[in-house]
Amino acid sequence: MKRYSNEHEWSTLEGDIATVGLSEYAVEQLGDITFVELPEIGTIADQDDSIAFIESVKAASDIYTPLGGEVVEVNIQLDDTPELINEDAEGTWIMKIKVSDASEFETLMDEAAYKAYIETL
Repeated sequence: MKRYSNEHEWSTLEGDIATVGLSEYAVEQLGDITFVELPEIGTIADQDDSIAFIESVKAASDIYTPLGGEVVEVNIQLDDTPELINEDAEGTWIMKIKVSDASEFETLMDEAAYKAYIETL
């Protein structure tokens, strides 16, 4: 099950590993993505910390970690083909995090709550 943050990242949780990407809404707002600065493996961040950076033809934006923990893997395909996020935002992951507190996942919005949230923006 996917959950969403207020900053428009999605995450899934399997055991203590969270997979993180950008929501379709975020990608629509950004436009064509031209660059993704991935976090370093081993980076430790708290929930909602800025952890990566993304640039598009319209804007530049931070990517925030929806769950605190340590980055254990990054999607290196995005170094050469950041447009993969435009092609399939909800299916393209950016990083995987070994979470320090799995209960944080429950603080994120489910799909229905997220859809209601973006309608208020």
